[in-house]
Amino acid sequence: MSVTRRQLLASLAAPLAQAAPARPNIVVISIDDLGYADVSPFGKGIGYTPNIERLAGEGMRLNCCYAQPVCTPSRAALLTGCYPRRVGLEKGSWHGVLFPGDRHGLNPSEITIARMLKRRGYATACIGKWHLGDQPEFLPTRHGFDSYFGIPYSNDMGRGVKNPQAENPCPPLPLVRNEKAIREVTDQDVLTPEYTAEAVEFIKQNRKRPFFLYLPNNQVHGPLFAAKERRGKSGKGLFHDSVADSDWSVGEVMRAIEQQGLAQNTFVIFTSDNGGTPRSDNKPFRGNKGSVFEGGLRTPTIAWWPGRIRAGAVTDELTSHIDFLATIAKVAGAEPPRDRKIDGHDLTPLLFGPPSAKTPWDAFYFYQQRGLRAVRSGQWKYHVSGELYDLDRDIGESSDVAAANPQVVRTMRGWIDRALADLGEGDTPGPGCRPVGKARGPLRFFLPHDPSTGLAPHAPVRDAG
Repeated sequence: MSVTRRQLLASLAAPLAQAAPARPNIVVISIDDLGYADVSPFGKGIGYTPNIERLAGEGMRLNCCYAQPVCTPSRAALLTGCYPRRVGLEKGSWHGVLFPGDRHGLNPSEITIARMLKRRGYATACIGKWHLGDQPEFLPTRHGFDSYFGIPYSNDMGRGVKNPQAENPCPPLPLVRNEKAIREVTDQDVLTPEYTAEAVEFIKQNRKRPFFLYLPNNQVHGPLFAAKERRGKSGKGLFHDSVADSDWSVGEVMRAIEQQGLAQNTFVIFTSDNGGTPRSDNKPFRGNKGSVFEGGLRTPTIAWWPGRIRAGAVTDELTSHIDFLATIAKVAGAEPPRDRKIDGHDLTPLLFGPPSAKTPWDAFYFYQQRGLRAVRSGQWKYHVSGELYDLDRDIGESSDVAAANPQVVRTMRGWIDRALADLGEGDTPGPGCRPVGKARGPLRFFLPHDPSTGLAPHAPVRDAG
């Protein structure tokens, strides 16, 4: 029997001390390049994101949840629970992110959330943008996902786009099922509806067993697109229509969870993979995607679990995508990796505990590609260039207070030294870094540069280095 709206709202008022299910369903929804204030309730006066607003009203808003500056590092952090530098994916081998035909990718020896949950008996699916390597050994199906449906990298890496340091431009953009291209993506307007239908079907098929759904939509990354049903819905142009399209998708997924009677047995995390581009609204923060200012890193993040997470709760405590693995391990009764360093922390005391619960982080490091750029500890954020900001009083990082706080600067420099001793700097990895995955054999593309040759899944290409 499906859960009605009234039944669900009643459950939100139930005592939070009730026993948690042994293996709850886990859903992680990530929107690409979504700015902090692009959706309600993080932004004001937004009338076209009702589903995300509802999610926050029935769950907890994490006001200070950090991602990484750009796509590949952020996805590596989310799935492994580690700083991207630790797993070798703070950048691509020749660019800030992985490009088609890159020899690097997520090392097959790493333990992802999917692999961890699969060992616990979960059905696992990745639907959407992967961006952790397009060579066979790096694909989602090699990292614990039973199935994959989506594009293997960014939606702007299609036919004819310049591929840095490669002889040829990017090949046609492939839509991939598991490990084979099923077609070239020529109309991106249909992608979100297709992803959503795939996600809803996965939920239905696995309603009687625990499942993990990772849904990293490639909206609202450029080139912009939106389903024709949402074109013009925002009244503010294509970017905002794309946000509305993403919100529609969230609503359909949540509706499927409720219709299958799974609401009280499902833990949902909604987030973005980094700060928004200049077309986004990142207020009240400074900076955009790619920077280590707050606007480049803070994400509009929501945690939802009726009966377990207080409805309408808010925390300003420091959290991060890096924490998702340890948190999911705790709620699923799974065994997190014990044979390697995991940087993230279990957030269940914040999610399920009293409003007074504090962050588990003593210090959080901000890398930008291979350079350590800043550290945060408590209210203080110190940039290695020398600026110090008191985020409690200056969330926009506009007033450098380093000169007035020499002891704080010394303390923050101590944290910087610890990071460098562990993770290193530049082209010299620290002793705590693990090797990046490197493809063996000839490099391959899903589709050939000349589509007249037909579909040739993972056709060999020239070694890009």
